[in-house]
Amino acid sequence: MSRAVPQSLHDLGFSGLVEVLAAGGVIAHHAKALWRALHREGELDLTTRSFLPPLRRWIDASVGGDKAFFLDAPEVVDEIRSSDGLTRKFLLRLRDGQVIETVLMGYDGRHTVCVSTQAGCAMGCVFCATGQMGFVRHLRPGEIVAQVLHARRVLKEMHPHKRLRNLVMMGMGEPLHNIDSVMTALEIISDVRGIGIGPSHISISTVGVVPGILRMAEENSPYRLAVSLHGSTEQERAALVPASKRWSLEMLISACRDYGRLTGRRVFFEWTLIEGKNDSPETAARLAVLLAGIDAHINLIPLNPTGGFSGTASGSGHAFQRILRAAGFPCTFRQRRGIDVAAGCGMLKAERRARVALL
Repeated sequence: MSRAVPQSLHDLGFSGLVEVLAAGGVIAHHAKALWRALHREGELDLTTRSFLPPLRRWIDASVGGDKAFFLDAPEVVDEIRSSDGLTRKFLLRLRDGQVIETVLMGYDGRHTVCVSTQAGCAMGCVFCATGQMGFVRHLRPGEIVAQVLHARRVLKEMHPHKRLRNLVMMGMGEPLHNIDSVMTALEIISDVRGIGIGPSHISISTVGVVPGILRMAEENSPYRLAVSLHGSTEQERAALVPASKRWSLEMLISACRDYGRLTGRRVFFEWTLIEGKNDSPETAARLAVLLAGIDAHINLIPLNPTGGFSGTASGSGHAFQRILRAAGFPCTFRQRRGIDVAAGCGMLKAERRARVALL
């Protein structure tokens, strides 16, 4: 008889944890203590904690080694700190040897973690280092949750009285390509009994996976939607974002309109400014027309350098911004963090991947 594949306790939402304990003869009351240990206190070794006897017996019989359940605790292969001390990039190795990157960023009065949702990415955006890697696999919910728990532990060591306030799904991978795992992970991360990052402080960044946007709209998902747009015409966008061949600009904007209408929430559009590609006054004017009637905030991002793309950052950003503001759109520049350690937007690539495989 084949043995069941072990499952991560970090993959389970609270109701799932209750069900697992009930199947092992442990009453639901004990789920609160286990949930608190896993998600509020970030415990990585349940053998060191005191639990009431029924839960203690279940843990001893079920968790660890080759037993039915395990904890997601990715290995820190490398940590790089930016010169200003505000950004830390972590190279994390998962149980199967795949390597991902997670970034902890400090701003005035708040800290944000940028997490990966896939190893690699299938979207292939030409200016993105992760897209240049290609797709390896989706991450499980627990592998996403574990990144947030790691960042929170690091922050607590740095600043014991500060809390991790914001989460952005903008690391390696396309979140809406892995939407089931992402939504399960966010349910866990936003649970007030555990990590407790509020939904309004969580952003999901997508290159424009239309079915995922429509699902967020239909389910009235409470998280912020950020759409990487980068082009004001089909041709302009297709040159930068290959996914537009599957989900056209017309389909994407229609989905964003539906999202705004059904949820009443603002859509954040991300625009990487690339010299001579998408930074002209004409492009800005077309963009204003394209987004007319949408409650939109446009976030301008100067191109960050990656080895696989020869484009350069635009010097026309402020003129581009003035045109959009004149059309009535909030339009801001993203605060840049971690550029010197390749931790900025579009720069995550798990650069030590080949070396790690030899360790």
